[in-house]
Order: sequence, then structure tokens, then C-alpha cells
Amino acid sequence: MFSRMGKTKKTLIVTISALFTLQAGFATSALAGDTLPYTGSSATGLNQPTQHGYTSNDILKWKPEADKDSEMLRSRVPLQQRNEAFTATQANPNLSPETQMSNIAGDYGNAFMDSTAYTNKFGQYTFPYWQYVDYYSYWHGMATADVPKDLYDPSLQWYERWFEFGALNIPNPAYTNAAHKNGVKSLAVIFFSSNDRGPQTYTQMLVKDKEGNFPVAEKLIEMAKYYGYDGYFFNQEELSGVAVKDIPTYKEFLKVLRNSGLYVQWYDAVNNTTGKLKYDNEFTSGNSPFVKDSQYGDLAQSMFLNYNWNKQKLLNSKALAESLGLNPLETVFAGVEAGGDRFNTRRNDLRNNLDSTGKPMNSIAMLGADFTHHGLDEDLGGTDTMRRNNSDYQWMSFIRDRAWWTGPNLDPTSTGRNANAPLSDVAAKGDNWDGVAAYIAERSVIHGSNFVSNFNMGRGLAYYVNGKVSNSEEWSNINIQDIPVTWQWWMQTSGTPLQADFDFGPNYNAGSRYHYQKVGAYNGGNSLVVNGTLDAENFLHLYKTDLKVKAGSKFSLTYNKTSQDDSSVMSAGLLFKDAPEKVVKVAVPNSGKKTDGWVTADLDLSEYAGKEIEAFGIVFDNGAQGQINNYQVNIGQVKISDNSIEKPKAPTGLQITKALRDSNEMYLSWNLADYNNVKQYNVYNNGAYVGGIYDDVFYIKNLKGLSGDISVTAVSQDGQESEPAVVQYDLTKGVHNIKAVQSDNGDMVVSWENPKDVDGKITVNLSTEYDYAKEVNETVTVSNGKPEAKLSNLPINGDQYLLKIKVGSHDWISYQGTFIDKSIEAYPAEKVTINGTSVTWGLPDSRDWHYLYVYENGVAKTFNTTYSQGRKPYIVRGRTHLQELTFQTQSTDSILEFVMEDYSGNKVTTVVRMSLDDLYGIINGLVEKKELTATAGEMLTATLNTAKEHYEAGRLPQAATQLEKFKAQVDRGEFNGVSQDTKNRLKASADYFLRTWSK
Repeated sequence: MFSRMGKTKKTLIVTISALFTLQAGFATSALAGDTLPYTGSSATGLNQPTQHGYTSNDILKWKPEADKDSEMLRSRVPLQQRNEAFTATQANPNLSPETQMSNIAGDYGNAFMDSTAYTNKFGQYTFPYWQYVDYYSYWHGMATADVPKDLYDPSLQWYERWFEFGALNIPNPAYTNAAHKNGVKSLAVIFFSSNDRGPQTYTQMLVKDKEGNFPVAEKLIEMAKYYGYDGYFFNQEELSGVAVKDIPTYKEFLKVLRNSGLYVQWYDAVNNTTGKLKYDNEFTSGNSPFVKDSQYGDLAQSMFLNYNWNKQKLLNSKALAESLGLNPLETVFAGVEAGGDRFNTRRNDLRNNLDSTGKPMNSIAMLGADFTHHGLDEDLGGTDTMRRNNSDYQWMSFIRDRAWWTGPNLDPTSTGRNANAPLSDVAAKGDNWDGVAAYIAERSVIHGSNFVSNFNMGRGLAYYVNGKVSNSEEWSNINIQDIPVTWQWWMQTSGTPLQADFDFGPNYNAGSRYHYQKVGAYNGGNSLVVNGTLDAENFLHLYKTDLKVKAGSKFSLTYNKTSQDDSSVMSAGLLFKDAPEKVVKVAVPNSGKKTDGWVTADLDLSEYAGKEIEAFGIVFDNGAQGQINNYQVNIGQVKISDNSIEKPKAPTGLQITKALRDSNEMYLSWNLADYNNVKQYNVYNNGAYVGGIYDDVFYIKNLKGLSGDISVTAVSQDGQESEPAVVQYDLTKGVHNIKAVQSDNGDMVVSWENPKDVDGKITVNLSTEYDYAKEVNETVTVSNGKPEAKLSNLPINGDQYLLKIKVGSHDWISYQGTFIDKSIEAYPAEKVTINGTSVTWGLPDSRDWHYLYVYENGVAKTFNTTYSQGRKPYIVRGRTHLQELTFQTQSTDSILEFVMEDYSGNKVTTVVRMSLDDLYGIINGLVEKKELTATAGEMLTATLNTAKEHYEAGRLPQAATQLEKFKAQVDRGEFNGVSQDTKNRLKASADYFLRTWSK
């Protein structure tokens, strides 16, 4: 098969598993299970955009127009600026706001081949604690772009993942958008490991061009800019370490990335002097040069320390950083093995990161904190491995998450260990963990004079618009997650605390802890519900802010009180900068009355003009009644606005780019407005909400009818929604049941069923998409009513194509497919280096190579595989062990052949060592076995003799002509009974002499 864009390239091979690695170090215990492919209606759409991993070769040749689904998988939300720290409104005012957090975790899950930006599945993880994080890196392995899905059998054990994963895993764009909304930098992950990544090594990334530049580094910079993320986390963890001679080159590579403005974090796993794999578990002279080097200067901005540190090691780390002129709170991150230790006995204690005065010495990094969701099944035990994605178990995930981030008491003002914390119902406990909030102060991006929140968690069992169900399908889309509540939960009272929870509607299982009438959302997937016994004033702290109050400012509160009329009073609770200890209450009129659905109260803030709101929440007071039982109110929206923002204009340029009728999918595009003016676009299909995003493209998984309209609205920063841009469509007027059948000669017959009333000629257009070896864009027309068309001489190399068919002037109907694959490139002989009996091979360039067979004198060599799965009589992409990049032959003059097989089963032979006598012997052997006729053998021998005579006489062009003749003879009729493998071997032998004689 042709390699991408018709050019040769180097390939990097990677493997990752559910356990990520068996070696000691970074990934020893990321035990949370894989996200298995969803089934039923939640299964990935036939044409749904999905992410994939990248090898070094992919990176080297990367272009956005060639990368599958690239335009659909970009993050467009700019990184938002965080407010200056204001400790007075922190849950713990004594916490240093300078301590940073680097969180390395999964995203929605750990889907190998089905990582999407949004889909119709409620049980995905939408991280809601951005306020405690500064950097989010994505520990989430993904198969490379060309891996066939049928290679993945989810029913098999993790060590049976016999396919390739990318060395580079870029962030899910939806997660980057959510991170940026909250002022968090989003980092891609580059992972090198002997066992996990197959025959992949860092040297394949560090190659320089003739000018001394790093092409892969330059592409990494381009990719980060295009996809909208902020930097890279390097996990260099090969057992063989880094060769001493390569250490300076590695540092130069890191410096290129940093100098481009990207953020780089380095893992504590390489010794600067020896290059050996070594976990110092502290910031030392042996690893610090990867952050700051005496010769190369500033390299990585920070280091993630391995987990086996103690107080002395952290004291030493702080001291060394300061001696180098570095701020340890910006440079040194003490690693926490969240996914491995979980709520159990820990190998590290963050109290050891506090100095004698209780101040933090270094910052904190965590691996696998998403175990609160992804590890639910392992912690619960049993054979059910899908509870983590089951809607009925999400309440457990929410509480586990809260216990991890807020602490076992589920209260950020009461962090610290508590062996008696009632967490057993969610397979957690509180005797070994203090909560992230015990060490990291909450941050905020809420500033200016306008803010709105619907408390939307970024997922739901239905989607609500203005309190009504707009779409009854479950969904997850962290693109549209509101800035999360700053504190879960900070309920301040002298009486019985009310409970707070997220209410996802009547079909939501809230677990046994909560007893409230399920209402659902006002806008989005959920509202905030407050309920319980109200026997004293309760102040629910919601958001940390820095909002300016102006003369026209109002506080709007949309709520639904389901409990009976009572004497309760609900108020906005404001904490101003000039007196943060005092809660200023602005009462909601008649808030003790039961409402008939959702109502909005607009509270005038003009008397506070000129003040700054540093935090706000909602006050619930019992009023004249001593105790109000079964009190409940749902808060659907809070909004602070000075009315300075104009309603946005309707989007422009809306169009349908792909209408995939047979699979009920659709792609859209429009013109993107500046984020300062539009924070989100909402997409509706026949009146039903189908998604939202800040981007200029969108994918609809399930159309709400084959005809109707698509409308898109723009949403301002204060929540105002524009008039819609509308495009009509009627797919019933187009063709359906499209099929494309291609012959080995490249001809393709496209067939379809016409609509009942065919009106006009039918136009068929076929064009290549993304990564292609040969560009195609062909159009044919057929007469009215004809149900098929023929396109000739199309590629037979497995490239992707887009087929569009239009009846008359009606809408185009799209169909996506791949050409048949009947072609394959030979493995480049120059990738093999022979030194005596030692043979070193490089990874194939072909984008779809699968196996590489190596034969010595016709006998297959065997190669060890990762995860101790034994030896195979071939090299398998992504699973042959890194140590097998060099192997031994039995002699120095044996015949050595490499046979490459692609995913489609095509094979091609490359001879890398052979004598002319060997080739004569092969021909004679084929004649003796009667695979060749004597006549055919004599013909080949005669041609070979002539080639030899020309070569020995120095007539190289004539010798080459005879060798080409030899190859042509192999394809003649006399050889019809000869196997294709034998033909390939004979022609490869001639190619070997063409190469070697020309040198």
C-alpha cells in the first residue's frame, strides 16, 4: 500500500494497556479499567469523528488537512485568565494559593478507538473540579489512525490488545475547551516505555534534519497550535534509559518546545549523568538538569516526582530548586499515585510536603485521580465491569469524586482524614486521604461584571431548555459544562445542614443518600437541588468571584420550589471585598411560596455599585417557623449582569457539509465569532436541542427527521441567545441505501435507491479525504432515474473517500468509505543495518503495515512480544518488544529476507542479504520442487547469467536492464502456476542486486 501522501517515512510503534505498564515507575498502578465500546444507541456513530494516537512518523508528516477528522476535533476556547488570589473567601484562608496542581488522568473514559468530543451517553466522566487544577494531562491511550477496529476484541484480557497505540496522545478537544474556560492548561502526553510501547524508542523522535532542526518538535508545535492545547508531559521510561550521547540532544529538543511558548513537564525517571532509568523521588542534581541545565539553560518548566518521596526528600527538593534560582512551587511537583493507591493505605503523605510552619514546600501532581469514576467496578468488586458507565451508578461516581477532591467529610471547610466517614456505600473510605482541598486553594476565573451559570455538569439524561425537555436522549458534552460550583459542598449553618446535589431529572438514580423530588434542569442536564430540614439559616457558598457591581447590576435567580408554602426566605448571599467576613443578603420576594414550575427573581444590586463581589451563594432561612421539614428548592440559574452585553447576532454562513442519510448523521459548519462576544453555539434540529460548542463545525449523531430544519444560535457571555440561523433540508428527495463495490482493477460501481419522484439528472461526486496517496476528485452524471454509476481507475490502496450524490437541485447525500486495498510498498532495505551477525531494523514507513516476517535461509525468525506473551514468528506492529529492534543471525552470509504484510493481507518481500549463488540455488530448488518448470528455470538462469556478465564487465546499465527483464519474466504466462509469494521473492531478489550493484 502507498504510504501517506506517496512519500516514505519512519514509523513509531506503541502499545498501551489497561494497566499501562508492568515496569516500576510512572504507570505501575493506573488500574482503572478500559472504557469498552458502547453498544446500542450509544454506540459510536458510523461516521462519528474520533480521536487517535500518533507515532513519531505520524507527527513528522502531520498536516491538518491530512489528519483524519482534524477539523472536527479542535479546541477553540482561549485560555482564560484566573483571578488574583483572595484568601479571605477561601474555604481555608490559611492555605497558600501558590501551591499548584498537575492532574494526569483520563478524560470521558479510556476508549481506545472511540474517543469522541461528545456523544449520547450519560455515564461518561465530566471532570467537575477544575478550580483545584493548574495543568491537566491526558493519560489515555489511543490506537493509531489506521488500526482496523476489528483488531480490538473488548472481551479479551488487556494483554490481548494486539494493535498499535500512539506514542503521542493529544487532549480531547472538549476537555481542553472545559479546561480553558477554567484557566487550566491542557497538556498532551508523550510516553516511551519498553514494555508498553512495543518497538518504539525516543531516538525516533529526536532526529535532526540537515540544518540541525528537529522536524518532530516543529510539528509538535504546529499540532498544539492547531488543536488548541498548551504543551506536553514527557514520560521517558524505557528500561534501557537514554544513551549518554543522546542526553544533550534530548535537552535541545525540550528547549525547542519551551522556547515556542509551550509548557513542558518532565517525569522523574532519567539520570542526567548515566542516562539510566532511575526514580529519584526528589528533585536532585541527577534529574534537575532536565528542568534547568548549566549549558542549555531553562528546559522543562517543571518536574513530576516519582511517588516514593518522604519529608526529607521534599525538603531537599525545595532547597535544590531555590539554589538553582527556581520557585519550587512552580517547578517541583510531588507525585501522588491516585489511581493505584486510591482511598487505601498510601505510599505517600502530603502532610510531609508541609514545612515546620505548615506551609507547602513544593507543588503536587497526581496520576489517575479519575479512578473515582473509571475504577468504580474494581473497587465495588464482582464481575460487572460496566457499572462505571451505567446511569444508575453515576451517583457513586459523584460522591467518590467529592470525597477525593473535597475530602472524606464532603466539605471543603472540614478536610482531613476521617476513618468514620460514611463512604462504604461507594467503595471508598476516609482514613488515608485528606482531600485535595486540604492542600490546594480553590481558584476562579469569574471576573468582570457579568456571569451566568445553569450548574450544567456537561452531561444529562435529557436536555432541558427553559425548564422543558427539549431532547429526551442521554448525553455528555463537557464543551458546554458551566464553570463548576467552587465548593462541593460548603453549607454554613448553626442548625441542621441542608443537603445539596445535582438533580438530573425523574430518571436519575440519586442513590440512598438523597431524598428529593426530581425536577431536572432549567437549561442543560441538571439543576442544583437543596433539600432537607430547614431549622436555622443555611448559607450555601457557590462561587468564588471578582465581580464588579455597577449601577445597573442585577442578581437573577431562577428557581423551582417544590415543597409546600412556608415561612422560609431565600436570599442571594454576597461577600464583598471590603468586608468578606460579612454575608450581605438580598432577599427573593415570596420565596417561601411553592412555585408552579420555574420562576425568575431579578434582584436589584444598584445600592452596592462600586463594590466587588469576591464570592456569592444562596441563603436559606427558616423564617418564623422553628423547623420546616422536607424543604426543597431547585436552583436552575444564577446570573449577575450589568446589562452591558448586547444580544448576539445570529450566526452567519450556516451550511450542511455532509448529510449522511443512510446512517442518520449530519455535519454542519458556520462562521466563528470572537469568544469575547460568543461563548457557545447551540444547535437545534426540528426544534430539539442536539448539542452545543464553541467552534465553527458540529456533528449530529441522530437526526430528528429526514426533513426539516437545522438552526444554530449564538450565546453571549451573560447567557443571552441570539435569533437562529436556519437551514432547511429534505433528505427524502435524495437517494438512499448507497452502496459502493470496487473491483481489483480500480473500477467502482456506485448504486442507490432513488426517491419516489426522481426530479432531474443525478450527479455523483467522489473525492479523497484526509490522508491519501493519490488525490481523486471525479464527477459523473447519470440520466433521470438511473440507480447506479461507474467510476473507473480509482485507487486500490485503502484511502478514504467521500461520495456525494445529488438528485437535480436537491440536497447532496453523502457516504463515506475506503477504497479496496490491493497494493503494498516494499520494506525499505536501507532500514536494515547489518554488523556481522547483528541485525538492526527500523520500523516500516507504510501507514498500514501489520506484520514483518524475517527469514534466514527460508526459516522464520521469532521475536519476543510485550507483556510476556511469548515469541511470534514475525514482528507484530505495536506488540513486538523494544529489545527486538536488534536481533542475531546464525551466520554472516545467510540469506536474509524481510516480508511485510499489511492490514489487508497484501505481502511484499525485501531481500537484504544474498549472494548470486544463493539466487541460482533458489531457482534450482524451485525447479526440483516442480514449482517452476525446467523451461522457466532455464530462462531465469540465462537472464541472470547475462546480468552477471554485464556487471563483472562494469556495464552497470546493461546489468540493470537484464535484472529488470528477470523481474518481467516472473510475471509472464509461463509462471501462472507459481505462487504469488514465490514471485515476490524472485523479484525481490532481483531488486536486491539492482540496489547492491548500483552502489
